[in-house]
Amino acid sequence: MIDLIVFLSLLALGYGAGTWAEKRHYRSILEREQQTINLPAVTLKSVGVPEHKIRSVQLVYGSAVISVDYFKRMLAGLRNIFGGKIKSYESLLDRARREALLRMKDMAGDATVIVNVRIETSAIGKQSNRSNIGCLEAMAYGTALTLEK
Repeated sequence: MIDLIVFLSLLALGYGAGTWAEKRHYRSILEREQQTINLPAVTLKSVGVPEHKIRSVQLVYGSAVISVDYFKRMLAGLRNIFGGKIKSYESLLDRARREALLRMKDMAGDATVIVNVRIETSAIGKQSNRSNIGCLEAMAYGTALTLEK
């Protein structure tokens, strides 16, 4: 009986710590998105600006590796058995993509716009005989343009 209580206590502690960390990360993302809101990152290959107006061109990228906590991984495993939407993996993917975009914007510095933005994702630490994802990597890359004023 004590073993069950210890297990459930550790499970609750893990869930609480994981939820707290995820909420803190989302708050950080929202703050940094507000700081970089004036730097557009678009999928267009060109912004229609004449070449003589472009001061500099730079490849910029950002990468983020995010892991889901053990409790959410267990719940996702149960959801895989019964089917349906796995919210813990959706938030994992959302956080990784947004973090990668923010890191790419940080690398752009004083650029005016980032064009031809692409985002790649991949699972890291996935076991071949199971469908659980260990971590998720998202990489965002594009071309930062600094235009003449």
